[in-house]
Amino acid sequence: MNKVLLIGRIGKDVELIDFEDSCHKKASFSVATSTYYKAKSGDKQEKTDWHNIVCWNKTAEIADKYLKKGDQVGIEGEINTRSYEDKDGNTRYVTEIKADRIELLGSKKD
Repeated sequence: MNKVLLIGRIGKDVELIDFEDSCHKKASFSVATSTYYKAKSGDKQEKTDWHNIVCWNKTAEIADKYLKKGDQVGIEGEINTRSYEDKDGNTRYVTEIKADRIELLGSKKD
């Protein structure tokens, strides 16, 4: 089973691409999730991970309309890894979360 559930804050505004020739839309944005732990010194530490989120069609339209940088969101989807060749011929890998469901949990004011 490939299932991801994230709760975090949006790191950048949604970028929407409208593929007019194929009637598809793609939205992409980043989400930061944080975990807290106690260091050996006893101090509270924070670890932040950044996740690349992509969504398609109706979900992309909803993301573009309602999500803004700083908003707290819940993301449900799956992990996808893809590869491509950069301009120098090197193979690069990208890991993304393909969001099937997005829930707005709060705003940056919270």
